[in-house]
Amino acid sequence: MLRHAEQVMGTVVSFAVPGADDPAVLAAPIAELHRLDRLFSTYRPDSDISRLDRGELTVEQCDPLVAEALDHCRAVAEESDGWFTARPGGRLDPSGWVKGWAVERASALLSAAGATDHTITGGGDVQARGQAAPGRPWRIGVADPQHPDRLVAVLTAEGDFAVATSGTAERGAHIIDPQTGRPADQLLSLTVIGTDLARTDAYATAGFAMGPHRALPWLTALPGYEALAVLPDGTRLGTPGVARYLAPA
Repeated sequence: MLRHAEQVMGTVVSFAVPGADDPAVLAAPIAELHRLDRLFSTYRPDSDISRLDRGELTVEQCDPLVAEALDHCRAVAEESDGWFTARPGGRLDPSGWVKGWAVERASALLSAAGATDHTITGGGDVQARGQAAPGRPWRIGVADPQHPDRLVAVLTAEGDFAVATSGTAERGAHIIDPQTGRPADQLLSLTVIGTDLARTDAYATAGFAMGPHRALPWLTALPGYEALAVLPDGTRLGTPGVARYLAPA
């Protein structure tokens, strides 16, 4: 098992690649993560996204990936009736799409290099491919937002699947309700399960902003997505199909 942790995009991105032992297989995925960080970091004044936000560049003058990312943000905003936004708090910040997208793109490069069984974890969100071992599915723990040293659930699946959690445990109340401009507070955490991390992560962000009574019916209606929610009083709710991912207690 090849393991590696890379400090990038304001977090740690961790790789687990069963059956691999040559770190060279990680070179292209790691380079891609740093490239996207240079383009999209809102903390770097020289990034394309910061310069675009300040009006120093047009979209056409930016790297083509900037226009692509903003197109994806607009699509998710439309799909979520505006609950997802690339301008939380009024500032251009497509991180709700880009962080999952970066991990997803790194995963595609790792698969192209022949490492078709792997997980990449960024900021607690996971892109999984293949199997943990022959005949053994991946097991992904979901932290309990009230007790971060415990798990609220263990999700298990094989093949291509993604797990993204939006919540208050690590960064506090940071997801903005675009209708009020204030931090969303109807959930402690919302975990979304899908196939590819970019959209799964963006849907988790949108769903957290919506609150449980909008988010769970919305996610139930989306083919291929399931969710597990933890409310401020500790109540746990899920979409009808989430049970098939839950490992036995």
